[in-house]
Amino acid sequence: MRTGKELILATRAFTKEIRWRSWAETFLTIIMILIVLPLTFTEVHLAIRLSLSVLCGLLYVRMFVIYHDYQHHAILQKSQVAQWIMQGFGVFILAPQNIWKRSHDHHHSHNSKLTLSGIGSYPTISKERFNQLTYNERRIYLINRHPLTVIFGYFTLFIFWLNVKSLIQSPKKHLDSLLALIIHFGLGATLFFHFGWLAFLISWFLPFFVAFGLGSYLFYSQHNFPEAKFCENHDWTYDNAALASTSFMVMNPVLNWLTGNIGYHHVHHMNSKIPFYRLKEAMIEMPELQHVKTTTLWPTDMIACFRLKLWDGERGRMISLSELG
Repeated sequence: MRTGKELILATRAFTKEIRWRSWAETFLTIIMILIVLPLTFTEVHLAIRLSLSVLCGLLYVRMFVIYHDYQHHAILQKSQVAQWIMQGFGVFILAPQNIWKRSHDHHHSHNSKLTLSGIGSYPTISKERFNQLTYNERRIYLINRHPLTVIFGYFTLFIFWLNVKSLIQSPKKHLDSLLALIIHFGLGATLFFHFGWLAFLISWFLPFFVAFGLGSYLFYSQHNFPEAKFCENHDWTYDNAALASTSFMVMNPVLNWLTGNIGYHHVHHMNSKIPFYRLKEAMIEMPELQHVKTTTLWPTDMIACFRLKLWDGERGRMISLSELG
């Protein structure tokens, strides 16, 4: 079994982009959004409209993964058309390029490291560090990891953290965050005043709420699951962070497609330049990527992930507050 640099180098065989497929996957997703979103406005049974709204949100997730791959330089590089599409989508989805790429690149370089900052990820610290925090610091830490903070990622992660906070901290660097907020609230308000509150909720709010809630949870759970391993800087290695600290999210084929194969997250963290449509192929052909920790979207697994709060070095696992003692 290959490890370390040898293993990382072996994944390069799967980084070759299939250009026509990258374009086909991108345009198919955009076309489906452009078909499904207008259908949410139609005067059909409310249950059908709600179903279309949820589907639209899932398609946003798929397009976000494509945008995410573009920012990793895995697909559609050196294309002016792709640059326009991706920058526009980044603003539309409240993840403008400047803050998203900087924070997400930081996440890949520090995945599974114990940190209170939580740049590009959710903060995770040891029980010893937690005991040293002040009352207010503990409260903020626990709020950042609270299930409602993750589920309401629309407000917490995307509106506040990626846009409002970055804009306040560095206005000149994050003008695209200002643009994203203006466009998002402007379009939402326009839709509300022209089509009413029901259309606003079904066609605007719900798709974003579903997309951001699911996206935030996937991001959280694939690095915060019962068997995840965390370490300090001096013990950290890139390949071990991918295999021991990143889960394989088991999903059915439909959800795998709608989430752009993001469930193969350990493969993505082993080499972020593997296009999303080749992640499964890499896992199948590389034995080293097959025996990894898994989680699912079943409620029991979600509850198990949400209960985790702190790293216990003595036990070698994440623990809940009730286990802190």
